[in-house]
Amino acid sequence: MKMNKFILSISVITVIFFCLGCNKYLDKLPDDQLREDEIFSRYDKVNQLVTDIYAKAKGANQPISWFYHFSSAAITDEAEGSSVEGNITNRYNTGDWSVNELPGDNGQFWNSLYDGIRRTNVVLQGVTKYNTPDDILEPGSLPMRIGEIYFMRAYFHLLLIRIYGEIPYVDHVITATENMNFEKQSFHTVVEKIVKDAEEAYKKVPEKWEGQNFGRIDKGACLGLIAQARWMAATPLWNGAATKGYTGTRKFESEYAAVSPDRWVKAKEAAKAVLNFTIAGGKRYSLFQKYSKTDFGDSGGQNTNKSTVPTRLWQMYYDMEAFKNEYVLFFTKYKGEGWFGDVYPPSRGGGSRQMPVQEQVDEYEYISPDGYGYPIYSEKAKSDGYDDANPYVSVARDPRFYRDIIFHGAAFRGGDNNPSQMNTAEGANRIGSNNATKTGYYLRKYLQEAWNRNGSVSISAPPVWRLPDFIYIYAEAVNQIDGPTQEIYDLINQVRSRSFMVPMPLATLSDKNLMDEYIKRERRVEFFYENKRAFDFRLYLEPSSSVEKAKKALFESAGATDTERSINYWKNNRSAYPKLQNMINGMRPIEDPNGKIEIGTKHYRMERFFVENRVFDAPKHYLFPILDPELQKSPTLGQNPGW
Repeated sequence: MKMNKFILSISVITVIFFCLGCNKYLDKLPDDQLREDEIFSRYDKVNQLVTDIYAKAKGANQPISWFYHFSSAAITDEAEGSSVEGNITNRYNTGDWSVNELPGDNGQFWNSLYDGIRRTNVVLQGVTKYNTPDDILEPGSLPMRIGEIYFMRAYFHLLLIRIYGEIPYVDHVITATENMNFEKQSFHTVVEKIVKDAEEAYKKVPEKWEGQNFGRIDKGACLGLIAQARWMAATPLWNGAATKGYTGTRKFESEYAAVSPDRWVKAKEAAKAVLNFTIAGGKRYSLFQKYSKTDFGDSGGQNTNKSTVPTRLWQMYYDMEAFKNEYVLFFTKYKGEGWFGDVYPPSRGGGSRQMPVQEQVDEYEYISPDGYGYPIYSEKAKSDGYDDANPYVSVARDPRFYRDIIFHGAAFRGGDNNPSQMNTAEGANRIGSNNATKTGYYLRKYLQEAWNRNGSVSISAPPVWRLPDFIYIYAEAVNQIDGPTQEIYDLINQVRSRSFMVPMPLATLSDKNLMDEYIKRERRVEFFYENKRAFDFRLYLEPSSSVEKAKKALFESAGATDTERSINYWKNNRSAYPKLQNMINGMRPIEDPNGKIEIGTKHYRMERFFVENRVFDAPKHYLFPILDPELQKSPTLGQNPGW
C-alpha cells in the first residue's frame, strides 16, 4: 500500500503520533482496519474521528484531576497532596521532575498534546482530499465538525503554550519524509495562529447547541479561546517580563522584555466579545442565580451546615442551568464516587487526598460592618474584630470560604447523615492521623455532602472556562489600560453578589493598584481548585517579585524555627505569606479554656504552624521541560531555560 494510504481505526485515529521527530509514521491497530479513502468517503466515520478528538481534549485538561490522581492545586499554594498513588504532586514540590520524567502523565504533556494536534490535521486533510460527503440525515453537519476540529487544534496548542511557552505550531500532517528539524516559534506568533484557527472555527460552528449535541463547541467557546490566548499574551511572563524580575533567556526573549499596552487592548476586546456575545436578542452568558440567600440545603436537602453554605454555591457545579448559561467550555461527567472517597475526611471513609493550605484560606475576605469586603490581613480587619485565634467566625468570611474549606469547628454532615462538627484535634480527623489532613483543613468544594460510600455519584465540575473568567480578564485589561472604572467595579461585584458576598470597598474606584489586588484575589478565590492557580502564579511571575522576596526575608527573620516564623510573621506583619511557592503553612487547634471554638466540652484556639518547605526555582520552573527523548529526535527545538 502506498505511503499516503495510511491505516486508520474506525473508533480512533490510528496511533500516528506526531512526536516532533517520531521514528514511526505508519502504526496500526489490529482490528477494524480501513484505508484512508474508505474512512474519509463516509461522514459517519469522520464523525467518529471527531468524537475521538473530543475525548482526547477532555483527557488533556481535566481540572480536578490534571495529574490523573491529583489536581494541579497541590503543586501550588492552594493545597497539599497526600503521598498515595506515587506521591505525584509532592514530587513536583520537592523538585523531583526533570527532562527525563514528568510524574502524573494524564495526557496533558508534549507527546499527547501533539498527538491530538496530529489527529486534527489528519481529519482536516482527509475531508479536503477525499471531499467527504455531508450527513444525509442532518445536512450541514460536516462543516460544523470541521469547525470543531479547527477549535481543537487551537485548543491543544493553547494547552501546550500554557506549560511549555515557545513551541512549533503544526497545521499540517507530518510525513515520514519531512525534515524533522522543528523550530520553536515565539509565544506571540503561536497566539496569532491560535486566534486564526479559533476565528475559522467560529465561522462554522453554531451559536449554541441544544438537545443531544449540548456541550459541543459553539461560537462562545471560540470567543473564549481567543480571549484566553490574548490574556495569556498580555500577562507579565510574556509581556514585560524583564520589568518583573524574570531572568531567563527564551529563544524570543526580546519580544517579551518590555510591556506592550496593545496586548492588553487585544485582551480587553477579546474578553468583551465574550461578555457581549448575543443570541436571539439576549446575552448568551449569565451568572448562575438560582436559589436565594435563605436556601442552605445540601444535596440531601438538609441544612447540616448551620446555614453557612448557600445551596447556590454547591449547585453551580451541578445544576443544568449553570451548564447552559454560565459555562463557556466544559466536558461532561468524568469523575464519580471514587473522587469523593479520595477527598472526604477519614470520618466519612475518605482519604484526604488534597488538603487546602493556610495561604489559600487567608485569601478569603471578611465582611466588614461597613458593608464591604476586606482581606483578613488588612489593618481594618483588626479594628473590625478579626481574631486569628478564632479566624472562621470572629468575623463573617466570604461565603465561598465555607463552601470550599472544612475547618476545625465547621458544621459538616457526619457519616450517619446527621449534623456533626469537624474536629482536627482528636479522633479520625486529627491532624497527622492516618489518611488525615496535614494542614488542618479538608477540601469541601464540589462535595455532594449527602453522598455515602455505598452510593453512586457523578461529577462534571469544574468547567474549563466559565463567565467569571472573562469578567476578570476584561476588568484587569481595563484597569491596566485606563485604571479603575465604575464598569469593572460593577462587573466584579456581580460575581461577588452571586456568591452572597459584599462589594469591594469604594477605594478600589480610585486606586489602580488596589483594584488590581482585588481582581487577583477575586480570581484566586472564585477559581480555587479549578486548575487556574498553577498557571496564574507563573503568568504573573510571582516567584520573581521583589515584593514577595521582601516578604520572605521578613519571614526568615521572624523566629528561630519555621513554626515560630509562621506565627510571628503573621503577628508582626499582618500580611499574606510570600507567594514564592517555596513553602506552605497550616492552622492547628490548641486546647485552651479561654478559646472561643467549642467542640463538645472542650474549648480551642487556633494557631498557625509551618507544614513544609517546597522547591520552586525561578526562572527554571516557570516552564515545563521538553523531555530528552523528544529533543534527541529533534535537537533543533532547544530546551526551555534552566533545564
